[in-house]
Amino acid sequence: MSTYKPEYDPIDGSSFSFGVVCSRFNPEAVEALLENTLKKLRESGVHEENISVIRVPGSNEVPWGIQVLAGSGEFDCCIGLGVLLRGGTVHFEVVAQSASDALQMVALNELVPVINGIVVADTPEQAIERTQGEINRGLEFGEAALEMAQLKKHYISTDEQDS
Repeated sequence: MSTYKPEYDPIDGSSFSFGVVCSRFNPEAVEALLENTLKKLRESGVHEENISVIRVPGSNEVPWGIQVLAGSGEFDCCIGLGVLLRGGTVHFEVVAQSASDALQMVALNELVPVINGIVVADTPEQAIERTQGEINRGLEFGEAALEMAQLKKHYISTDEQDS
């Protein structure tokens, strides 16, 4: 996993709304992702009432939750959070790929940015490093969500004004 990430300019998130869908599998790591993502949103001025969080059983169900939130038209950006750990079968790979593809499909079909915050790790130690350790993916997901919400507001608003 890359540790080289883009630099983000500060964004005032006070006018944005976010929908977040969290898997309940691997709760320690997922809760850290959620906590760090929400921390970044709040630090950027996003109001608590503009953040909706729903829980689903696992990462395979995250795209369905994202579809529901994105389809509501209430959110500037949606964030799917989960942690997949390699097991003894290919199930891990199937879920990772299908969830990723589905999240991208929702974003393109609904014209709502979707942040794929499903961390895929070979070991529990890797998952902890990426959710609670030096590699803070939750913070990164929050930063990306703010930037994409800003882009959506700018371009969707521009298109609507031209109509």
